[in-house]
Amino acid sequence: MRKLGIVAALAALLFTLHSPATAQVKQMYWTTSGMFGPFPITDLIPSVPKDKARDVTIPVSMWIIDHPKGLVVFDTGNNVAISDGGCKSYWAPGNCDGLRPSQKRDDVIDRQLQKAGFSADKVKVVVTSHAHLDHIGNIKMFPKAIHVIQKKELYQAWWPEKFQRAGGVFVVGDFDGPARDFTYLELDGDYDLFGDGTVMVLSTPGHTLGHQSMKVKLASGKTIIMSQDAIWMQENLDGYPAGLNYSVKDYTNSVNRLKMMRDIENADLFFAHDQDQFKAKGNQWYK
Repeated sequence: MRKLGIVAALAALLFTLHSPATAQVKQMYWTTSGMFGPFPITDLIPSVPKDKARDVTIPVSMWIIDHPKGLVVFDTGNNVAISDGGCKSYWAPGNCDGLRPSQKRDDVIDRQLQKAGFSADKVKVVVTSHAHLDHIGNIKMFPKAIHVIQKKELYQAWWPEKFQRAGGVFVVGDFDGPARDFTYLELDGDYDLFGDGTVMVLSTPGHTLGHQSMKVKLASGKTIIMSQDAIWMQENLDGYPAGLNYSVKDYTNSVNRLKMMRDIENADLFFAHDQDQFKAKGNQWYK
C-alpha cells in the first residue's frame, strides 16, 4: 500500500509539471466605437455582385479582455475628437462624408471600460490590429500601457507609403507627440501574450503591411478568434475581397489561415465590421 501511495504521489507531481498553465481568461467584452454608415456595401467591397449588394451600417469593433495577469484592450476605435459630430475638425472631410461615423462620447474606449467596471489607467496591454484611423484612434489614452503592434505596422504608421497617405486612413494625430515615447512591444509574427496559450496575437498581413488578429481561449474551453480587418465581414469570407489591401496575396493567405484555424479548433470567428454579426453577438460578455 505504501508503494502505491508513493507511485500516486509521483504521478501527481509529474502531471503538475507537465500540465498547462492554470491561468485563464476570465471574460471578454465586444463593443463598438460608434457605427459607420449607412452606405452601399460596394463602397467597401466593390467585388460584391449587384444581386448581393445592400446598404450597411457597420460596427467599429473593440475588445476588452480580462486576464488574471492584466487587463487587455484590443483596438481603441475612432479618436475621441470625432465624437458628437466633430468629425471634420479631426479627420479628412472625405472620410467623414464617406464613412459617416455616428460615434458618441460614451462610445469611446475609456467610457466603454468604465461601463465594464474598469478604468483606462488599469489597462496593462493595448494590442493594436493596425494603424488605420478606426483602430488606433485612442492609444494616447493609455500612456502607461505596453502597446503591442507589429514592427512593420508601427513603421507604416509613422512613415506610411505615399498611396496610403493620400487616402487619409493614417491619421498622424492619433500616434504623434507623446505616443512616440510609449512602450512598444514591436512584434515580427505571432506572440503568446501571457505565455500561457490563452491570448495569442496572430500575424495576418494583407489589409495592411503589419495587420494582426487575436485568438483567445476562455476558461470555458471555448476559443474565439477576432479577425479585425483581416476579414471585414461575411462577404469577405464568402469570397469577395475587401477593397482596401496592401497586398491581395497576403490578404488572401490571412483569410485562409483564420478560416482553417476556426475549423480545426472549432472556434468562433468574429469580424471587425459585420453589422449582422454584431447585432446578434455584440455588446456582451464572453466567458
